Formats: sequence, structure tokens, C-alpha cells
Amino acid sequence: MVMKKILRYVILLDRQSRSFGFIKDDGRRAFAERIRLVFGRLRTGRNRKPCMANIFHAIFAFLLMSGFPLTLLAQDTINAGEKDSYWRRLFNGHIDRTFEKKLDVSFIAAPSYTREASFGLGGAATGLYRTDRTNLLMPPSDITITANVSVNGFFSLSATGNNNFKGNRSSLAYQISFFNKNADFWGINFDDCEINPKIGYRRQTVKIYADYRYELYKYFYVGGTLDYLYTNAAKIDDETYLLGQLRTYTTTGFGLTLQHDTRDFIPNPQKGMYFLLRQTVYPGNYGNTNRTLLRTTFIANFYPRLWKSAILAFDIYGQISSNNLPWTLMEELGGNIRMRGYYRGRYVDNNIATVQAELRQHIYKRLGFAGWIGCGTVFPSIKQFDVNELLPNYGLGLRIEIKHNVNARIDFGMGKQTRGFVFGINEAF
Repeated sequence: MVMKKILRYVILLDRQSRSFGFIKDDGRRAFAERIRLVFGRLRTGRNRKPCMANIFHAIFAFLLMSGFPLTLLAQDTINAGEKDSYWRRLFNGHIDRTFEKKLDVSFIAAPSYTREASFGLGGAATGLYRTDRTNLLMPPSDITITANVSVNGFFSLSATGNNNFKGNRSSLAYQISFFNKNADFWGINFDDCEINPKIGYRRQTVKIYADYRYELYKYFYVGGTLDYLYTNAAKIDDETYLLGQLRTYTTTGFGLTLQHDTRDFIPNPQKGMYFLLRQTVYPGNYGNTNRTLLRTTFIANFYPRLWKSAILAFDIYGQISSNNLPWTLMEELGGNIRMRGYYRGRYVDNNIATVQAELRQHIYKRLGFAGWIGCGTVFPSIKQFDVNELLPNYGLGLRIEIKHNVNARIDFGMGKQTRGFVFGINEAF
């Protein structure tokens, strides 16, 4: 037990030393405070008598404070006197600054292209922060704000993130987004999408989503969700494609979730697994659907390591809902998470099931490579699920670390008579 505890805190202290470069003079005082806080937790017994671990830690701390170069092993270090500039971080890697800064932010802006939005200009600000900077075991919280405008009238603004509360027992995942887009439309069920000619429509959406969870037992969580959605078809070439449904719907859902989560860092997991089971109720009096709707969601993710620099990530996803949903709640195949490369909305129906496996290979410093293969489909009900309607999906991607363990990704996905680029912040799953 003593040796395990020693090794555990050696790793933690070495990580902290990296965030101060080579423990320069201006960082020694802050780093000494970190050491004091860590050692304060290692005393054992009711009378707090010293143990072997405390003796070892005292020696280890002395070596660190004397400038012993343990961080020579780290890749993300900055030599004394060298300026920590944007370009240096861009090419040589980003150091975890969340123990020094309240909010460690990076910005990116570039021309963009997606099949739905065409050519445009996109920008993002991504930040990491800690609600408790004395807890070395607690992963940082993250927030990402993105905006995009394009030549075909597409406009979007969104904020997503994961906030880990003090004590590391509870967290809040959230998404607030608005978009206005001129898009293609084929219908609101799989069969119509296969045979209908493409038309155009303008879709305006406001979405507010929050998922709070609390750890009841180690790695087991219970929580609640809020899912608010307003969608308006401001303009549509042929309203018969809606099969008599309204052009505008407002829905509000309340859900209960059960989760098992051993992932080390949600935006970019390097190990662990994740299971989610969620039941959501959309009461008819909290919108204009005039009836209560139900939805069940299941997610299973695994992240086994193949070798030192590669992970093979798996994602199994399914969502089953009440029959004859409003078209605004129906599942759309495609997007930047699952079935990448398909035009979002090319296939639409009540329910969805997808599976994918993705190889994530680190190449050099901040660059990485990804390749995935999978399949999925949308379908009206469980009884009408047809394996012959499964659609293939595969593709390649580039990863660029823009923050410590936070990637920007450029994916090129392909499928049945389709292909397209997908841009995003954080891993797909």
C-alpha cells in the first residue's frame, strides 16, 4: 500500500512540475504550496504519526525544490528564459495551465466548409478551468464556444461544456445553441427519404440541454436532464413533405439517467468506459405537441489501448421514441459525431441505431490521425427495424491539439452515395 501511494503521488507531483516548466524561481512558491497541500493528505492514523510515505515525500519535495530536473522526461516543457508564445504552443505542445490560471483559453478562426453550410468562416474559443485547484486527481472542466457563418445563409452560435463541481462527485454537461440554415429536405421517414426528390427549406432552431449527475458509488452516477427545443420551418418548398404536421414545434423534456463512467477526460478519453441509460418524458403541456412523448437512450463507449500511442475507441448508440413523433424530434442520420459524412437530415425517422469503431493514433507532438468504420440506420419502430437498411460509414481524420488534451478535428467521412468533411472541437465520442 505504501509503495502504491508513493508511486501515485510521484506521478501527480511530476505532472504539477510540468505545468511550471523547470520549476523556475517565479513558480517555486506556488509549486511549494501544491506540495504542501498534497502532503497534508498523506498523514495516516488518528495520531497522525509519520510513515514511510511521508519520509519519501519529504525527500522527493526537497529534490524538486532544489531544481532536480525530473521534468526532463516531459515533452511539454519550456526552458528557462523562453517565452511561452502562441506559436511555441502551436508547434511544441500545450502545457496544462489550469493550476495557474482561472481560465486557460485558446482561440481559433479559419475558413470552413460543410455539406450543410457550404463555404463560410468559423471560429471557436475553447477553455479549461478547475473548480478546485487543490485537487490533483480531479480532471479540469471545459467549455467551447463556436460560431459559423456561410455563403448560403447558414448561421450558428453554440456553447457546450462539462463542469466538474468541487469534490469531484457531481458534474454538469450542457449545450446552448442557435442556428439558422437553408438546407436540403427529403421527408420525415426512411422510405420517403429514399424516393422523394430533394427540396429546400429554412430551419431555425434554439436548443437548451443540461445533464446533471451525482456519483452514488464509485463510477456509478444518477442524474437528471433538461431538453428544450424550439424548431421552425420558416420556409419550405413543398409543405406536403411534412405529412400534415405543423411547421413549428416547441418541446420540453425531463429525463432520468443512470451512468457508469470510468473515462479519464470526457473531451478526449485515453482510457476507461462509459455506459448511459436515459429515459426522457416530453409532457404535452410543456410545448405544442398536445400529447406526452417518451424517449429511451442507450450509449456504450470503450477505449482500449492498442499500443503506447494508439487507442481503438468503440461507440454503440441507440435511441427509441414514441411513434409518430413531431418531425423536429425525429432522428437525423449524419452530423459530426455519428455517421460522419452523411448530409444531416438525408435520412430521417422515429428511431436510430449506430455502431462505430475508431482508431486514434498519435503521430508527432500535437498531431494525430484517426480512421473509423461503422454503420447505422433510422427506422419507424423496433418491429420495423430492417438490417438490410443499415447504411455503411467510414472515413479518415486529422487531429490537432489546440489545448492540453483538447483536439480540433478534421474528418472526411464516406457512406452510401455520399461523402463530406466534418469539422469539430473534441473527439466525436
